[in-house]
Amino acid sequence: MRKLVRTIFGLLALIALIFAAGALFYGTKTVHDLLGENKKLKQSLTALTHEDQIGYAKVVRQETRDGKRYTTIRFVETARDDLLQTVLEKEYEIEGDTVHFDALVVSFSDQAVMDGKERSLYLWRRVYGENQTPAEGYAIEEEGAAPARYANLLGRLRMKDRDLFWGAIWDLANDPEALKQHGIKAIYGNAVYKKLKPGLIYVFKISASGQVYPETIPDI
Repeated sequence: MRKLVRTIFGLLALIALIFAAGALFYGTKTVHDLLGENKKLKQSLTALTHEDQIGYAKVVRQETRDGKRYTTIRFVETARDDLLQTVLEKEYEIEGDTVHFDALVVSFSDQAVMDGKERSLYLWRRVYGENQTPAEGYAIEEEGAAPARYANLLGRLRMKDRDLFWGAIWDLANDPEALKQHGIKAIYGNAVYKKLKPGLIYVFKISASGQVYPETIPDI
């Protein structure tokens, strides 16, 4: 009797494993089709142009409380095609005056777009101070959601395909092997930090190699 019960449980476990593997295969295949073979998605990615400025930050106030220095900053993300248009604006209070800005760079291979030229997306992740770990930082964009600056990028796709795309982009960052299958050259983090002072604007720009760096200008 015990042997029969073990056999039944073993068969149930095997069936469950087969269904799980099938679901994983189907999910991966769906994402692969969307990223690697969907013509509308390739057309959307081809519409991406090289971006120079991707946002800026400024100090709203700095003060000392209970012997500790605090800096309140306003972070602004600008539109891709209009640097004067704000698509995201948030304020953060950071302990200290040195602030880290963390972005995720997604680089697509030349096979992933229609004109055979590489393209990249730049997704802001979080802000944190020198006395915080990155995991304790404050979110800029909502992970898994469409970033504000790319809200209209996938207008050619159905809503469920857009959700699948953004979910895959955030998830694939931890799966290097899957990146090659999906026409993505690389996904990597790029964190920069700066000691901030009032009266200045810190404009974040992207170099040709995909590196984020701050350019400091007076707040006139």
